[in-house]
Amino acid sequence: MSATEELRRDHIQVRRFDSIVTKCYTALYGGGDVPLGDVEKIARVMEEFLDAVHYSREEDSYFPCVASYDHLRREMHVLLVEHEFSRRVAVQLRRYMRRWKEEGSDLNAREPIARYMRAYSVYISDHLSKEEDFFDRAEAEILSKEEEYEMYEQFRSVVATSKKLDDLMGDIDYLESQPWAA
Repeated sequence: MSATEELRRDHIQVRRFDSIVTKCYTALYGGGDVPLGDVEKIARVMEEFLDAVHYSREEDSYFPCVASYDHLRREMHVLLVEHEFSRRVAVQLRRYMRRWKEEGSDLNAREPIARYMRAYSVYISDHLSKEEDFFDRAEAEILSKEEEYEMYEQFRSVVATSKKLDDLMGDIDYLESQPWAA
């Protein structure tokens, strides 16, 4: 296993999550019943899996290793800017979830949540495509097998991340099983 393969495995989970986000915003726009607790789980996965696990692996290990070769810097910058966009979407989602809690789930509270989820879904599809291209180039042009393995071992050595990842994958399983996500 390599660091790049591990990040690609994350992308499989992100695509599962994107499907949930799409079903959620579609249900919200259609007036369907999506419990606030489920929206909170979506926000948690967005913040903790994408930001605290996946983006952290890229930003703290993968990108610095690639950058040490002074290569693909422009592409990395674009991906980092997009990571920040994702974080800002999550902040806005939390803001409107507080409003939903305070005011109830009328259309005025639900519409901004649906809108931000839709924006997130559009973003994540485009972003994953860019990252896959980046990984292909980094794997082919820059990273040695030894560097790949060392980064992979670093990813795996973070025990807290493993527990958190298991919990978050459980949240994705739960969300996929909800009636609004069918």
